[in-house]
Amino acid sequence: MDSYSFENLEVWKVSRKFVVEVYKIQSLFPPFEKYGLGDQLRRAVISIPSNIAEGNSRTSLKEQIHFIEIAYGSLMEVYCQLIISYDLKYINEKQLERCKCLISQIGGMLNGLRRQKISKLSPK
Repeated sequence: MDSYSFENLEVWKVSRKFVVEVYKIQSLFPPFEKYGLGDQLRRAVISIPSNIAEGNSRTSLKEQIHFIEIAYGSLMEVYCQLIISYDLKYINEKQLERCKCLISQIGGMLNGLRRQKISKLSPK
């Protein structure tokens, strides 16, 4: 089976694992949150690897950077929603900290990828 270039990006691979982690956590939410916070959390976390993949397919460096920034914004949205989930006692401190470590890792990788793309834009 052929692969696409985004599949080789470590940040995409880690963000896929993060999706699985968040889905597992969200499955423990109360049933009434299925269409509230739970739905918003699922949408935001899926947006991270999706925007990495979409951005990587663009030929314009400016568009690639834009999609990396969207992925980062979704990452911060997920973090905010996880903090709220903790406040509501849907998740415990250990779960939040485990997610925070992954968020820091993914955020650093996205920032590195963004800097790499920006350096290609700058005239030498």
